[in-house]
Amino acid sequence: MAGCEDDALYPIAVLIDELRNEDTQLRLNSIKKLSTIALALGVDRTRSELIPFLTDTIEDEDEVLWALAEQLGNFIPLVGGPEYASCLLPPLENLATVEETVVREKATESLRTIAAEHSSADIEKHFAPLVKRLSQGDWFTSRTSACALYAVCYPRVSVALKTELRALFKSLCSDDTPMVRRAAASKIGEFAKVVEMEHFKVGNNSSF
Repeated sequence: MAGCEDDALYPIAVLIDELRNEDTQLRLNSIKKLSTIALALGVDRTRSELIPFLTDTIEDEDEVLWALAEQLGNFIPLVGGPEYASCLLPPLENLATVEETVVREKATESLRTIAAEHSSADIEKHFAPLVKRLSQGDWFTSRTSACALYAVCYPRVSVALKTELRALFKSLCSDDTPMVRRAAASKIGEFAKVVEMEHFKVGNNSSF
């Protein structure tokens, strides 16, 4: 019995060792094997051990972080299906705030993929608060990433939350940082497609 338990612990031990290795290529290879590790651990331990580990301890080279962001976008079956998709949000939220643009873009791409698998209740409870946090982050990197998430979130939340999201997106459009304004401008078209027409009225009563 103890031997079986040791065998079950082996994959996560190997992963941790490889992720801490000084060799970047070895760390990258380990990230690319995450799905194999998750399968070996099973959905419960992937949710309770692997995802928190990735959330708390990943600080690495850009290519490793990019690979992690890509892997997590395909992880829903490995954490138990759509009802557990929200457990993947914390590591991707962290990745959406890093300095390197390509890592942030891959993280937001994966977040959009995962959002599509959320129930409306989970969008409201888990995904919309993430969008709000990123939109109000101290660093421009988080606010830049937030711009890409509004269109997938807005149509599936309550009227009250829609009002908040419109106000936040409007503030991103006039952000002090040019990169944030540019990101908002690049996403305003897709966001406009999901915002109700009455919020585009010309005049002082327009809310967006």
